[in-house]
Amino acid sequence: MIKKSLPPTNAAVVIAAAGTSSRTGTSVRKQYLPLGRGTVLSEAVKPFLRTLHCTVLVITIPADENDIPANTALSADKEINALLHQTKLLFVHGGKTRQESVKCALEAIAALPDSDVDIILVHDAARPFVTDDIIRNTAAAAVEHGAAVPAVVPVDTQKETDGRGMIIRHLERSLIAAVQTPQAFLFNPILEAHRKASNDGCTYTDDTEIWDKYVGRVFTVPGDVCNKKITFASDVGKTMNNSQQIIHTGLGYDIHPLVPGRKLLIGGVELPFDKGEAGHSDGDVLLHAVTDALLGAAGLGDIGSFFPSEDIKWKDADSAVLLRAVWQKITDAGWHLVNIDCIVKLEQPKFLPYRNTVCSSIAEILGTTAENIFVKAKTGEKMGDVGKGGAIEAWCSCLLQK
Repeated sequence: MIKKSLPPTNAAVVIAAAGTSSRTGTSVRKQYLPLGRGTVLSEAVKPFLRTLHCTVLVITIPADENDIPANTALSADKEINALLHQTKLLFVHGGKTRQESVKCALEAIAALPDSDVDIILVHDAARPFVTDDIIRNTAAAAVEHGAAVPAVVPVDTQKETDGRGMIIRHLERSLIAAVQTPQAFLFNPILEAHRKASNDGCTYTDDTEIWDKYVGRVFTVPGDVCNKKITFASDVGKTMNNSQQIIHTGLGYDIHPLVPGRKLLIGGVELPFDKGEAGHSDGDVLLHAVTDALLGAAGLGDIGSFFPSEDIKWKDADSAVLLRAVWQKITDAGWHLVNIDCIVKLEQPKFLPYRNTVCSSIAEILGTTAENIFVKAKTGEKMGDVGKGGAIEAWCSCLLQK
């Protein structure tokens, strides 16, 4: 799949979760079924928060339900809370049809006093396996063409029937697209199109039909067969079992001398001390080890290949900024963080009082929760450069998944 770059864009996301789940066969609606570290709903939401500059997130909920079940389903995944800090979250009651529910969501966004939305992405809550690439490519194509949707070529040969079982036309499979979600549109045109569609007496199965009738053609981008829609409770297990998961580990290490006149930075946190790390950048030994571990796990190189010490522009560079730049490339490649475990070796000062702050700092840089980050400290027992107070070392191991 060719990855499209997404220009700076304010995006709103609508997660359609107002259905009754009548075919699921459980007392729990399918969007609230457990999946991964959270629920079907939280897994459907999370990739959008990771990938887009999402200013507004709207969850449409059933008319007979308050926002507590949906809120609980989201908060079941603690990573959601870390990702939501710059996003306005709305819960909107849906209508009798998907069309009505999406219009309710669009009107709620339009009614916000500070709404400045460029594009809108509408996604089924029952598609929790959507990828970052699908989201990014669909959004970029919508910015370029006005409307876009991911699509896959059907595997089976397609026929048109007369509704009574008789084939009346043999269709060219390569020209047929089975569309998925998210469906992405320029916000103002799709809002006006929905307003017109609500009064024309017709029923539309998805938003691309409405756009096609009132605005223009819809562009397709490559979808993914793994971006399946859950219909029955058993689909959760089947889809997980049929999805290929890749797990990579990474190991990072760094060492820096400790000298007077420099800040002692560990994990983006300055510790009060009379010495700090000597280095071409700011010398944050822990963030350097974390950066190398993540790059190694993703197979993308090492910190020196990205930020060579002989390049003057990295002189005294903020290691947190460097790590964010590397992490963006890693997530662009489809990797997600499972956890990080680190060791910092230094004689003084005592690290324990700062450990939680350091874990939170690294989590903030990587857009995850502090529970996915752990840092231990060891001394040199008065031996070697570290034991004599002349150096600081750090190791990091990480686990990435896609």
